[in-house]
Amino acid sequence: MVIITAGMIGVGKTTLSGKIAKHLNSKPFFEPVGDNPVLPLYYKDPKQYGFLLQIYFLNKRFAMIKQALADDNNVLDRSIYEDALFTKENNAEGNISDTELNVYLKLLDNMMTELDELPKKAPDLLVYASSDFDTILYRIKKRGRDYEQFDNNPELESYYEKIWTAYQEWFKNYDISPKIKIDLQKYDLEVPGNEKIVLDQIDEALAKICKPSISEAI
Repeated sequence: MVIITAGMIGVGKTTLSGKIAKHLNSKPFFEPVGDNPVLPLYYKDPKQYGFLLQIYFLNKRFAMIKQALADDNNVLDRSIYEDALFTKENNAEGNISDTELNVYLKLLDNMMTELDELPKKAPDLLVYASSDFDTILYRIKKRGRDYEQFDNNPELESYYEKIWTAYQEWFKNYDISPKIKIDLQKYDLEVPGNEKIVLDQIDEALAKICKPSISEAI
């Protein structure tokens, strides 16, 4: 099984990915954030580094999804399927030009065509982590990455809200694989007992996917 997790920064997606991987005895692929040399530069000057950041992430996520689909027993913390969401929002914000967006989209199309040629062409399940926006802001503050902080930076807070809104539309339209939404506001993984509830929901979704059809059983 290949499972991808998706969701807004600060929602708890990385923690969720780790717990799913441990639960299923599979390998987690974590989003390249801590070792990303472009991300801090982007937060300081998004108009200069917006396109570079998106190309950096696209390259990393392409390599991750290829490896994950080849190994077929992985959990990916964010994937190439949601990458364009950020690029399009950066274009709308004026951080990426229309020309840069077109270059990015053509490169993405080429990468997706290459994925179609793999024996396994798509993940088995999307696990989408959700929360309300105030909880997102609280968790971004709590984890304390300097370049993510939005105090005295209303433009950054506004950007976060736009990404949060865009994610809801993205999840609604996602059709690459079966999908499930996990409410990490209601089921905060730091609260005892919630981890089991969340993992049970994922197990139930996987059971439906793995259940053989009548024709297969005959």
